[in-house]
Amino acid sequence: MPARTGKQFLQGLKGPRDIWIGADKVEDITEHPAFAGAAQGLAGVFDLQHQFADDCLMADPETGEAINVSHMIPRSKEDILRRHKGLTRIAEYTVGIMGRSPDYMNVTYAGFAGRADEWGANGNEQGAENLVNYQKFLRRNDISLTHTIIQPTIDKAQGDAPKPGNDVALHKVGETEHGIVVRGARILATLAPFADELAVYPAAPLPPGADDYALAFCIPMSTPGLKFICRDSCAGSRNLHDHPLSSRFDEQDAFVIFDDVEVPWDRLHINCNLPVYNQVMTTGWYPNVMQQTMIRAQTKLEFAWGLGTRMCEAINGLQPPAMQMLGEIWTFSEFARSCIQSAEENAHEFGNGVWFPQGAPLVALRATLPTWFPRVNEIIRLLGSHNLLAAPTEAQLADPKLRPLIDQFMRGAGDVTAEQRARVFRLAWDFVGSALASRGEQYERFYLASGARNQQLAQLLAERARADRLVDRFLNEGSDISQKKAMPVVETV
Repeated sequence: MPARTGKQFLQGLKGPRDIWIGADKVEDITEHPAFAGAAQGLAGVFDLQHQFADDCLMADPETGEAINVSHMIPRSKEDILRRHKGLTRIAEYTVGIMGRSPDYMNVTYAGFAGRADEWGANGNEQGAENLVNYQKFLRRNDISLTHTIIQPTIDKAQGDAPKPGNDVALHKVGETEHGIVVRGARILATLAPFADELAVYPAAPLPPGADDYALAFCIPMSTPGLKFICRDSCAGSRNLHDHPLSSRFDEQDAFVIFDDVEVPWDRLHINCNLPVYNQVMTTGWYPNVMQQTMIRAQTKLEFAWGLGTRMCEAINGLQPPAMQMLGEIWTFSEFARSCIQSAEENAHEFGNGVWFPQGAPLVALRATLPTWFPRVNEIIRLLGSHNLLAAPTEAQLADPKLRPLIDQFMRGAGDVTAEQRARVFRLAWDFVGSALASRGEQYERFYLASGARNQQLAQLLAERARADRLVDRFLNEGSDISQKKAMPVVETV
């Protein structure tokens, strides 16, 4: 099947699955009020790839069928730049609100398949072959894939990684003729209600002896024994005037329970192989997937800057203090853009003929975003002030008795009408003050781990050679300045 349309995506969601929200076991994702809006929003992602086919689609290298460019296994810098265009189209459609649009997992598994040599180490050749075959299935059927990779925490003092005997974390409990049986839980399956399949793969390394927890596989959402417990809905009404973002971009998050789930042999990518589990995420995973994640983040930052500017213009509020705060958001956006461009321009081979962006700029950006996004929200709240809480609804604007009064007393500066002012402030509130906005800030604070952990990772991965040369010049010199020669040249790369 070539790249799907939105209608085909929605039809695929109608199959059986064990998804719960509140007291409801959801019968039809596309009709339930908590999910219907986002289902339609995601259908737009699938339609988008046909609307902008030159940017979003490519030919499958084996079948020639049209597939999304996010499934590309990059073999050159040109491939990286080609993929950038398609990823940008999706990010612009969601304005970065959806952190787990399907292209995230498409990019992830393209990278995994490209480095199948790593997955095939330590006797895991069959698992690697299964993974490559699965990536072909994923791209050729245009599957919407979610993942669940975080271990649930019962007692924080026991650490994050499960130890032998932990009966809460997902682990293998047996085998059948058809595959293995797994039991336990994982979090956080973002996008779960809107996915066709679920992926499990490594996140943090596991300690010695935790072999039963070293698992990677992909299975259909309808697999018996899979249960998804969703958080409260952040979806607003389906009215695009009143809730322009939360009406369509609440991607949901779910706690996943595996109640003796059978994983078929051909869907198994790691079967209790601890060395492979602890290795495959340490090289090319993060620079590959962070091209997608940082394009999304930069788009969200640029949207926030544009929104804040429009908000101030609506009330003629572009005085120096506002300009300073808007300029702060712009610097975040431009720093992000520069990091992405640097990473892509310095892309290189990561082994097995596969190319990914340079990792360092993306690691730096990843470590900084958890502080930037809360600050962006704070700035928009400060700039919007009480105006964020005084924007009429569409129904109020439509009332013939209210409308003349609204037009008179709630208009904007200059020729900005009351309706135009209402739309910009309702959009701003949906971005920073709604339930979806609150969830979004929490999500960004811990996106791909917390800012603190990402800063620790940055220090661990940083290239020290030039910094050491700069410091050593002073630490290794004598005390007599008259004997100093010209300062040695310090290489910049």
